[in-house]
Amino acid sequence: MIKPDTSEGEPVPMSEIPDWNTERALAALGIEQVPFTLTNGNVQGYAKNSQVAVSPLAELPHKTFFHEVAHVSLGHTAESDINDSEQTPRSLREVEAEAVALLVCESLGLAGSEYCRGYIQNWIEGEPIPEKSAQKIFGAADRILKAGCNNKAERTQLNADQS
Repeated sequence: MIKPDTSEGEPVPMSEIPDWNTERALAALGIEQVPFTLTNGNVQGYAKNSQVAVSPLAELPHKTFFHEVAHVSLGHTAESDINDSEQTPRSLREVEAEAVALLVCESLGLAGSEYCRGYIQNWIEGEPIPEKSAQKIFGAADRILKAGCNNKAERTQLNADQS
């Protein structure tokens, strides 16, 4: 059994991702990675305001990291200051964040897309993703990818591809 105090600690070090830099992305996006402090063993990560945390026990730390960064980038964490009728429903917030994680993982050649697909299917419950959400998903994935590109030429190419 894993004791709750063993799941706390420093941020999970991200494995090296060729041509993409975590620190650069966080700085460019105005996001801070903080130590994971929750004791719920079912929580892989969380986002609050402009901070993200990934559990040291997360099965796919990079996928969880991108999911939590997506919550911030999509504005989900800023919605806590508005009333319930103006908030994006939780199911749609989860679908949007996981779809961003899927796109970023696929773009960077990282594992986890099968898990992402199952997670999205669970939360979307057979409904189509609204057009507005699809636009937000692609925009957030694009911002995250561009923010972490190591190579200036690649960032320029990403910008040109979008034009």
